[in-house]
Amino acid sequence: MNPIQHIRRYQDQLTEWRRDFHAHPETGFEEQRTSALVAERLAAWGIEVHRGIGGTGLVGVLRNGNGDRAVGLRADMDALDMPEENEFAHRSRNPGKMHGCGHDGHTTMLLGAARYLAETKNFDGTVHFIFQPAEEGQGGARAMIAEGLFERFPCNSVYGLHNRPGMEIGHYGIRAGAMMAGAAFFDIHVHGKGGHGARPESTIDPVICGAQIVSALQSVVARNVPPADTAVVSVTGFTAGQAYNVIPERVALRGTVRTYRTEVMRLVEARMRALALSIATGFGATAELAFREITVPVLNSEAETTLIADAAAAMVGEAHVDRQRPPVMGSEDFSYMLAERPGAYILVGNGLGEAGGCEVHNPRYDFNDAAIPYGAGILAAVVEREMPRLKD
Repeated sequence: MNPIQHIRRYQDQLTEWRRDFHAHPETGFEEQRTSALVAERLAAWGIEVHRGIGGTGLVGVLRNGNGDRAVGLRADMDALDMPEENEFAHRSRNPGKMHGCGHDGHTTMLLGAARYLAETKNFDGTVHFIFQPAEEGQGGARAMIAEGLFERFPCNSVYGLHNRPGMEIGHYGIRAGAMMAGAAFFDIHVHGKGGHGARPESTIDPVICGAQIVSALQSVVARNVPPADTAVVSVTGFTAGQAYNVIPERVALRGTVRTYRTEVMRLVEARMRALALSIATGFGATAELAFREITVPVLNSEAETTLIADAAAAMVGEAHVDRQRPPVMGSEDFSYMLAERPGAYILVGNGLGEAGGCEVHNPRYDFNDAAIPYGAGILAAVVEREMPRLKD
């Protein structure tokens, strides 16, 4: 039976679980309740559970047959630090926290795949169900890897997924190579000499200096990044004084950089540092740049991309699988797992319009429960395709 059809048998229960996760969001490295519920359900299906990997992360292990291959399936569990504006019954009960990116759905999808594989055992080898904490910029993937994820749970390949608002339910999107961008956050602190707003000649105005730095940073992509490459530099915060008649002593800028190649990220960092320091010197001020990598680019390996796309096409038809999905400037720390093992990251349609088209990280976003069997189904199908059961 098609995994999607099998998983639909218990979709009502999966939907109930997903909405419970949504109502009780937990942010990075605080996913105690979520992790405990996941462990309880895996154990109930006879899956071996290992907890406390990378903080609140856990891995379920399911073996069948005599095969020596192993596949890792990963889902993220954390919510966002943001208020929710939805009014449905399963809205967040934790003020200031919200499942605004669909990780509640991803966790549920992996649980659905785990139940299916535990029931059918239509594979020959080992499956590692990787439930990761702290994906939203806090380094959960790196934390699990640092604590021996792939040494303790060897994987020949790893697979992950994400819901995609604006893509129809039952559709998938993927591409080989760069699927998502690497990301960095930056802070620039400019230190001048404060004073009275009526006597600017006696100050070194960090506001003017900071404004010039913001403007100059826009030249990095336009004049330093090769046209064949892609990069984004966005200043997203500018903090300065509080009084109308006081030129402040210092200002702080912050923002993000996105690129598809690590070499381009290094180039952007070097140019930003040179511009910030030289502009500050020109004004008689000083500047410091703190630049920190959040993720590397998501790079899908060729063979695994073909394999999971073929698995999707076998379930829903080739017309519903976009094998050349354009890359996006969003980022995802599953990239660190892909840097360790070959694998692929696939998008699963979350629906159109009110049924699931609201963009992620929006206070009115909600994961579309109709997508659960498709996400769970593709994770299960890739295991069956990569580790087929030997014929009796």
